[in-house]
Amino acid sequence: MNLTNANLQVLFQAYKANFQQGFSSLGEQAALYELFCTVVPSSTAVEVYPWLKSLPRMREWLGDRIIHGLEGADFSIRNRKFELSTGVPRDNIEDDTYGLFAPVFEEYGRSSREHPNELAVEVLEANPECFDGQPLFDTDHTVLDEGGQEISVSNDMGGSGDAWYVMDLTRVIKPMVFQRRRDYDFRAITNLNDHQVFMTDNFVMGVDARVNAGPGLWMLAVRSNQEFNADNYKAARKALQAMKGDHGRPLGLRHSHTMVPTSMEGEARRVLQNQLTTGGETNEWANTSQLILNPWLASA
Repeated sequence: MNLTNANLQVLFQAYKANFQQGFSSLGEQAALYELFCTVVPSSTAVEVYPWLKSLPRMREWLGDRIIHGLEGADFSIRNRKFELSTGVPRDNIEDDTYGLFAPVFEEYGRSSREHPNELAVEVLEANPECFDGQPLFDTDHTVLDEGGQEISVSNDMGGSGDAWYVMDLTRVIKPMVFQRRRDYDFRAITNLNDHQVFMTDNFVMGVDARVNAGPGLWMLAVRSNQEFNADNYKAARKALQAMKGDHGRPLGLRHSHTMVPTSMEGEARRVLQNQLTTGGETNEWANTSQLILNPWLASA
């Protein structure tokens, strides 16, 4: 190939098409993180979220309106930068062997599309501090009881195995947040006079983004590190649905999804999808929540 600017631009566009092909190859699995993350655009280095301390509910209108103050807790998530880059040797382009790099950039596209799934789980498993100053999954979240006294509420069932989660994902706000400051963008340096190209004899191509994930509302998810079986599923499900806000107000949570690592696929399908138990009896938990198999969760 003659190394003209026009030819190099054509080559970059071809690699970008390879990248986009890989980016689009995951299908529905690409949006896995969107099931349990509220996806928000970011316009600055740090986003501040005034999370409400209780989920809003309607009341019967008797007499004048009661004006509730939207008491919140400021919580921030700082964006992080990510990149994936490689150099395409000038010799390969001159020798017309540049096609060898097409699968590489297709894989770059797939990796970029998968990255939000990976990042969301990384933060989830790190169990970061959420808006109330406690870890996202903790035995000591504080709410007010009917008498206005502080009590501890748990959304962590304990155990020592791989973690699995029961969640209410029917709401606009989710248990996690994924914020996007600058979306994944494939770019290249193909100018022969560029310093980097001059010094290395490589044309540099890669993808970068500014994104991050963080905790959302802790009361929308319960974590268990116990064995996945019908009894433990029942207990975690009950803990989620029994959640109450301040002053003993029921939150009306619905257990809509159960997220497990791939190591628990068999056990989860038996509990959530089989119509009969191993003993031949009716399985009362069949189809009580949607199963999410998340390959990024820690798996023994």
